Amino acid sequence: MSLSPRYTAIPFRERLTLPFREGLPFRGRLTLPIRGRLAAVVAAVMAVVAAATIVIGVLVGVQRPLPTAADALKVALSQVGTTEDAAGGSKFNQWFMSSPYARAGVERDGGSVGDYANASWCDMFVTWVGDKAGVKGMGGDAFTPSHARWFKDQGRWGTVPKPGAVVFFSWSGGGIGDIDHVGLVIRDNHDGTIRTVEGNTDDAVKIRTRGTDSVVGYGYPDYGH
Repeated sequence: MSLSPRYTAIPFRERLTLPFREGLPFRGRLTLPIRGRLAAVVAAVMAVVAAATIVIGVLVGVQRPLPTAADALKVALSQVGTTEDAAGGSKFNQWFMSSPYARAGVERDGGSVGDYANASWCDMFVTWVGDKAGVKGMGGDAFTPSHARWFKDQGRWGTVPKPGAVVFFSWSGGGIGDIDHVGLVIRDNHDGTIRTVEGNTDDAVKIRTRGTDSVVGYGYPDYGH
């Protein structure tokens, strides 16, 4: 019997399994529609491509590079000129109050989350920058001595003013317990001063030049390269 052009004969030797019966040997020819065979092949290829795409996507996501110091500074510098309101609060205070850092601060120091509404916000600004830039190892706090101790406990503390480092100041020249202010290093001027971007300096976000004699130390976030 001749086959229609739409069909093809495929040599076939297999064991068929029937309901409630052992597999029976079978020898013969299996006839399938050509269109059906093509559809099955196309479907199989598409499944392989889809699976490969998923695997590649996962690998790319895992290997996504960490934000760099330049990324963090770009976020910080975009806020230069931002000022606080008449009560002494800022957008950074409002953000901080909605973050886990505020709740952690209350658990540690007492008070309430609302106490941060008009509090000094230099460290809230640094914490905000780290969050917005997606930086790991930045930590987060509103109390500068505690933030500095966190860096030290993490083994991310030193005396070198690297770009993107979190710089802690004491106007009296004291240690960690006497820290008054915090910002981010833009660059080392190599003349005893550093260029910084800071929040809550003259009630705004500004770029400053500071003498290193007032620096207590630097915290180093986990930046990419």
